[in-house]
Amino acid sequence: MEDVNYIKHLNGVFAQFAKDNRLNPTHISLYIGLFQLWNQNYFVVEFYISREEAMAYAKIGSKSTYHRCVRELSHWNYILYSPSHNPYKGSRIKMFDFGTSNGQVLYPNHTEIGTSTGQAVVPINKHIQTIENPKNNNKQADFKNSENQDLKNGVKQDQTVHAERSRSIPYKDNLKTTKHKDYNQPL
Repeated sequence: MEDVNYIKHLNGVFAQFAKDNRLNPTHISLYIGLFQLWNQNYFVVEFYISREEAMAYAKIGSKSTYHRCVRELSHWNYILYSPSHNPYKGSRIKMFDFGTSNGQVLYPNHTEIGTSTGQAVVPINKHIQTIENPKNNNKQADFKNSENQDLKNGVKQDQTVHAERSRSIPYKDNLKTTKHKDYNQPL
C-alpha cells in the first residue's frame, strides 16, 4: 500500500472496532502498536516485527497475552500474521486496508450512531446576585468593614502602601504574618 491516509485508515479501523464485540482493549492497543510500526516502515505491504518492540508499543507485559491477541487479530482478519520462530528475523505482518479509498465521502458529518462533528453548545450558568441570595448582598460593605477592623486592631501600614493597595488589589493578612506566632501550637 503506497498511499495510506493515516487518518482515514484509523477512522475506518475504529469504526470496525466499534462493531466488533470480540475485541478487548489489549487487541486495540496491539493493533495501534502494529500500526505505528507499519508507519515507521513507510506503510510497506509486509514488514517484520520483533515481539519485544510490539509488546512495548502496545504496553503488553505478558508474552502469552501478546501471542493470543496477535493470533486472534490475524484470525479475525485485522492483520495477516506469519510467525517466523526465528528471533533474529522477526514475524511477518501484513496490514489490511480499512476504508482508505480515494472516493468522495457522501455524508462526512453523518455516522451510523447519529452523532456529528459539530460543536456542542452548552450554556454557562453564572450565579446571579439576587434578593434570594443574601450571601452576596453585602460583600463590599463587609470587606470594607474587615479592612477598617484590621487597621483598628493594630496593623500598622504605611499610608502610601495602604492607598496603593486599596486602588489595585485588596489586602487582607490571611496568614497573620504581622503578628507574633507561637510555633509550639499545632496547626
